[in-house]
Amino acid sequence: MLRLVLLYKNPLLHTSLSLIIAFTFAFFKIPILFLHGLQTYIHPDSQPQSNGLRAAIRRPGIDGYQPLSSKTATELKKKNKSKDKLDFDENNAQIFRLRLDHAHLQSRLFIDQYCVAFTLSFAALSSLLLHTFLDSPQNPGFFANGVFVPVLLSILSLYTWTTLLAKVTFERSASRRTEKQLSVVFGVLGLFLGLLFVPEGVSMVLDFRFVVSVDGFWRIFLAALIGCFAGFLFIPAARSARSFWLGTDQLRCNLPMITCGWFARAILYANQVFVIFVALLWITPLAEIFVNKNYGNKSKGGSVTRSGFGNAERLVGNVGLLPSDFGNFRRWCLLGSSLLQIVALRPNLQMYLNEALLSWYQRLHASKVPDLDYSRAKMFLHNHYLCLVVLQFLAPPVLVLLFLGLSQIDGLSFGNYFPVISDVLPSFAFFKEVALFLAWWVTFLWAIFSSVILLLHRHCILYVS
Repeated sequence: MLRLVLLYKNPLLHTSLSLIIAFTFAFFKIPILFLHGLQTYIHPDSQPQSNGLRAAIRRPGIDGYQPLSSKTATELKKKNKSKDKLDFDENNAQIFRLRLDHAHLQSRLFIDQYCVAFTLSFAALSSLLLHTFLDSPQNPGFFANGVFVPVLLSILSLYTWTTLLAKVTFERSASRRTEKQLSVVFGVLGLFLGLLFVPEGVSMVLDFRFVVSVDGFWRIFLAALIGCFAGFLFIPAARSARSFWLGTDQLRCNLPMITCGWFARAILYANQVFVIFVALLWITPLAEIFVNKNYGNKSKGGSVTRSGFGNAERLVGNVGLLPSDFGNFRRWCLLGSSLLQIVALRPNLQMYLNEALLSWYQRLHASKVPDLDYSRAKMFLHNHYLCLVVLQFLAPPVLVLLFLGLSQIDGLSFGNYFPVISDVLPSFAFFKEVALFLAWWVTFLWAIFSSVILLLHRHCILYVS
């Protein structure tokens, strides 16, 4: 019995770790605890009267709450007396701020799907991390090796996130019709790009080396994944760009209740810059700057020809890291970028909720008799679809981590246990390179979409309202 346990210790450890994580997350409600404390805003007609929550922002001169203009209560009363024809209800202009807890989050749409995806993803990532520290036994069988556990968990998690992204992208009233139409357009473009250029054309401009060329089912499947991610990630990236625009106070509104503090603002800046930097590391002309290709020729007295560009071109290929070290550096950067996106998740979510507050503030001061129906509806939708936005913000870094983890699994772990299947499937090295390419593709899409949206905001083509 002991010998059998020692033989199958790897799959037992993977299974035990996954079960412990699942039960711990379910018992302590860690996915909900991750969102605990976010501040949201509601109108008083949707506010329960039993818990006695106080208003955070109200019209001036009412019960001593914070005013939103410099006019005093006496001036407002004189103004109301002189203009009796204006029908404006002072009570409808107030809103309430509350901190989200377990009771509030349980009523949100997609809360169950979020908890399942969060737990499954953490179990898969933990199993992938455990696999890197476990020693494989000598001449193991396929089940004794235990590598099938993190692979199956990762595939199940990837399937869950892909189906959830497809569902939330086309959820009714969760996004604008134009955004959904653009998502379909980008998805179709990504599909055709995958069919035409992947994997052969990728090696021309990107530093990916696919071992074999595939046709038929696997080519269509890979192109479909590229197109799906191109379509599904447009709306989340656009929302993230609006959160960045609002959180870093690009509007210059100088309202501390809407923008981020200095620490959260630094996280948003670092996240945006680092994602763009990581996306550029696989582009061949830029990647060559960081790689020293002539490291072995220096000891042989090799020389570099001088061109019309002078000494600048001599630096390319002669300074930098070794190719192997640069590959590890890029993977670490990809890991750090994903973790930084997860750290920036809560500031992005808070800015998503504050976007409804900004809409209320703008319409409150837009006219003497403001129409707050739009801001009331926007505030309701931002509260109702909070967990949907959480799924959209959390999906990209989790997908990158899962693909990155799969790309680091040793191909010898599978061995030649199933020669019949190995004749049908491409080589395992091809799957590892595809996983690394998809991890970069998700990062590249997030960087390009968010950067373009920010550029459109900068030129006043788009605006936050």
